[in-house]
Amino acid sequence: MNDNLKIGDTGDNVKILQEKLKNLGFYNPLINGSFGLSTKIGVKKFQEEYQLNPTGIVDEKTWDILTQVTEPAIMPISVYPNLSFGSNGEYVKDLQIKLKNLLYYTGPINSNFDLETENAVKRLQLNNGITTNGVVNSQTWDVINNLYGNLNECAIDNNYSNDNNYDNTYTVKSGDTLYGIAKKYNTTVDELKRINNLTSNILQIGQVLKIPGSQTDNYFNYIVKKNDTLYGIARNYNTTVDEIKKINNLTSNIISIGQVLKIPNNNEKQYINYTVVKGDTLYGIARKYNTTVDEIKRINNLTSNILQIGQILKIPVN
Repeated sequence: MNDNLKIGDTGDNVKILQEKLKNLGFYNPLINGSFGLSTKIGVKKFQEEYQLNPTGIVDEKTWDILTQVTEPAIMPISVYPNLSFGSNGEYVKDLQIKLKNLLYYTGPINSNFDLETENAVKRLQLNNGITTNGVVNSQTWDVINNLYGNLNECAIDNNYSNDNNYDNTYTVKSGDTLYGIAKKYNTTVDELKRINNLTSNILQIGQVLKIPGSQTDNYFNYIVKKNDTLYGIARNYNTTVDEIKKINNLTSNIISIGQVLKIPNNNEKQYINYTVVKGDTLYGIARKYNTTVDEIKRINNLTSNILQIGQILKIPVN
């Protein structure tokens, strides 16, 4: 895109802009091809989110990043070659892995399309009502990738409900983007690219991505937002600045928007007993112990803010 888009502009490029902003959640009105105030506000929000100068004008840099994060995974299934008895290589290995996970193949993952692999393909074709010839063409690839994608969705759901120390996986479907996947699993495009060794935002249908675990026994991932500070995050999640810096290998308190931080998963709170003395207030006690009045009232079943000298309170502590 050579010309900047700005307020007052109209046309197809503005429609494309509005569609992209709408998909990313920065624009809600109708897509009308007219660059009005709502469109400008959406552009500015997008620029702020991606640490660009929030001018509200779509310059070349803004357009490039907007295109990157909304780039769909449209590489068609046809990029997968036809496979048959005697084929070998990485695509056969991919086929065997998927067939094994779908419980059609029990042999070794050896990248060789042997008789056992052919029979597995035939069983899958028969069960799914397609030509049963043992040849993996585009139609068979389509069925395999759709089934494998559904299988991984179930696996991800189970992984999120159980404690584990492993990354989850996600199988790319038609229309997926790295931005959309990152948003779904509370991570970032850069983090997905890093752990999957991706050099571009192009995805393939059926591609399996590693997804950072959203929660383990020890920590969960937190994406830094505008105005966040280490102190504020630590306070919100019942931990300390030093602990966050330690597990994230931070050497300073500077954090950036979009940065992914590991946060200690302190589900089990510890309590101390505090004896109320003259002059105490719930606000003062809460502030002293880095908690809130509501939290103290909740765990002590208090219905008012009135305290008595000598009263014993349970106080949550880090």
